[in-house]
Amino acid sequence: MLTLLPQPGENGVKKKNKKGLLYYWFCALGEKSHPHCSKTSDRVALIRTLIVLQAIITNGFIIANAIHNFRTPPPSYEKVSNY
Repeated sequence: MLTLLPQPGENGVKKKNKKGLLYYWFCALGEKSHPHCSKTSDRVALIRTLIVLQAIITNGFIIANAIHNFRTPPPSYEKVSNY
């Protein structure tokens, strides 16, 4: 299983019934893609995570561009005289 957080019993982590952040993240991603193979489900969860991160980063750039150009006046063009 993909583990980003220490498991209970490792490095002095207390064994409690608390569910970690990773558990809630996997629940938010949706149901397991393959009920009998947790390795495949973990790979699918990783791909879903990458898609979510890509969407968040893209939205961040869109918002940054909107903020950057919000008060910028439009470019002024000089009239070119005819020859």
